[in-house]
Amino acid sequence: MQIICIVHPICKPILVQQLKTNFMNYSFTLIKSKTDCETLISIANQEKDDLAFRKLSLERQRKTATMTSVEVETELQSVTAEIAALESVIGGLPAGTTKDDTIFKKKKLEYKVLLLTERKNNYGVVSLIEKEYDIGCIEKQMEETDAFIVAANEHMNTL
Repeated sequence: MQIICIVHPICKPILVQQLKTNFMNYSFTLIKSKTDCETLISIANQEKDDLAFRKLSLERQRKTATMTSVEVETELQSVTAEIAALESVIGGLPAGTTKDDTIFKKKKLEYKVLLLTERKNNYGVVSLIEKEYDIGCIEKQMEETDAFIVAANEHMNTL
């Protein structure tokens, strides 16, 4: 494993990234024609393009989730506090239209909590971290695909 360090003139070396240098050993010796190598390279390039598109999509989702998660959490807390206030008011109201209107308003807010909770599950912190994990996995797949293409090209050049 190779370690890349950045050394600042004043500071100590900083570990930036550890790169995986041990990629899969492929059985390219079984491939006997340049056409087969070109086919494998073409397939790998298409896979790489698909991975790049998926990564771009996830990065956009991550950006949306980052912005939305804070907003949803804040609004959820606000609505929950409003429900608690309405519950205390409802207990002191006499039967009648005012109480019925307040109960109706509370039910609308409870529905809003349901919708916000659903949004939180789709765009919340857990969703954000899951998207970051997926992006990391795709980056590793792209590294392996690059290594595959390099190895296929090297084998093709020996034919």
